[in-house]
Amino acid sequence: MKALDELTFDNRFARLGDAFSAHVLPEPIDNPRLVVASPAAMALLDLDPAVADTQEFAELFSGHKLWADAEPRAMVYSGHQFGGYTPQLGDGRGLLLGEVYNNAGEHWDLHLKGAGQTPFSRMGDGRAVLRSSIREFLASEALHALNIPTSRAACVIGSDTPVWREKQERAAMVLRLAPSHIRFGHFEYFYYTKRPEQQKLLGEHVLALHFPECLEQPEPYLAMFREIVERNAELIAKWQAYGFCHGVMNTDNMSILGITFDFGPFAFLDDFDASFICNHSDDQGRYSFSNQVPVGQWNLSALAQALTPFISVEALRETLGLYLPLFQAHYLDLMRRRFGFTSAEDDDQQLLEQLLQLMQNSGVDYTLFFRHLGEQSPQQAIARLRDDFVDIKGFDAWGERYIARAARDGDADQAQRRARMHAVNPLYILRNYLAQRAIEAAQGGDYSEVRRLHAVLSKPFEEQPGMESYAERPPEWGKHLEISCSS
Repeated sequence: MKALDELTFDNRFARLGDAFSAHVLPEPIDNPRLVVASPAAMALLDLDPAVADTQEFAELFSGHKLWADAEPRAMVYSGHQFGGYTPQLGDGRGLLLGEVYNNAGEHWDLHLKGAGQTPFSRMGDGRAVLRSSIREFLASEALHALNIPTSRAACVIGSDTPVWREKQERAAMVLRLAPSHIRFGHFEYFYYTKRPEQQKLLGEHVLALHFPECLEQPEPYLAMFREIVERNAELIAKWQAYGFCHGVMNTDNMSILGITFDFGPFAFLDDFDASFICNHSDDQGRYSFSNQVPVGQWNLSALAQALTPFISVEALRETLGLYLPLFQAHYLDLMRRRFGFTSAEDDDQQLLEQLLQLMQNSGVDYTLFFRHLGEQSPQQAIARLRDDFVDIKGFDAWGERYIARAARDGDADQAQRRARMHAVNPLYILRNYLAQRAIEAAQGGDYSEVRRLHAVLSKPFEEQPGMESYAERPPEWGKHLEISCSS
């Protein structure tokens, strides 16, 4: 394990030059202290978890200190926000401190969010508040534990620095890690500003560092785009399978690597609701839960437009056509596993759709239904779950179909079935009310609940004695929390 002064930097994005980012130093926050840290994320940098408790750690990730080899840069990009194109966005409150490579030879961006104003702050103060920093930290690590591709979060550093949103709050910084923070919006920026040389340089950078296998193909850019389509189809299939709603699927929030990042007003489903809107600012429901699938395709088409200098329109259109079939294949495979099936049948899609409609009509808890489905034999589980449904007759009919389907699957060993289903059906998820409870304690100076919640969510599939309250259905107030982009 390494000490903080032993990190090895190789700042490849910074070497692209000033057309791609601006050199900016982080602005320190007052009286920095550790709120929470993730030993698992720190391990990606080969860091000893014990260093999180040192003052040097708090100072490095609050803008007070900087490694000599770090080259902090604010990245420039553009993007489509709620369907409309914004010509210039960029890191308005975040900084790419540098790229660290670990003992395994992996490169990880150190991206500090809440680091102060940059040339791209657009009248903002460049700060992040404690509540949003905690939410991003918890979501990053919770999604990773659910095997959903995501950026990671190493720590949250709190402070006494006041910031104003709807009311006065305290500033914080979150250190997030990813192999790259390049977005669809990077390619859009150079396409729409008509800078072909820089766009080609960006494309070569992304191909060489993140899609090297595509360089061996006859058309490297087309091979890269296909890989991006495939990764995003699988990512959004996992979002849908586990009830995750991102909330702000603008193209500047879409990773070129097909990972989840830029967490804002996200939420996991409590009661199943296909039309659920987690972002209080999303008046039209553009980014509702069910719309995430078509919006994913829309965003990929926006990226395709930006790649027309390198790939024919016909080839782009053909590759885009792969998205929905790939999504459907991944999604149905995940849901079969959540049902406990080890084989595939043609009617599985209909079985799933009928269940989701029954759940929607009865306000059934999405996560707990699948967890309880694997607790007992199919017959016993269906008998236990039927009381959650208003349309008991409809659910009984569905239950008969499910029991017959499970019997045809041929697994009579209930212990194996239970273990298999529990391995993909979480007991603990990041419910908004759990995050809110931890945030309110942290705002009062008590960080124990944030740390406890993070620990619970790090093992979402395992029963944890004494933590039963974290697996309960939310109270009614917890289902109606309004989360906006304000952070």
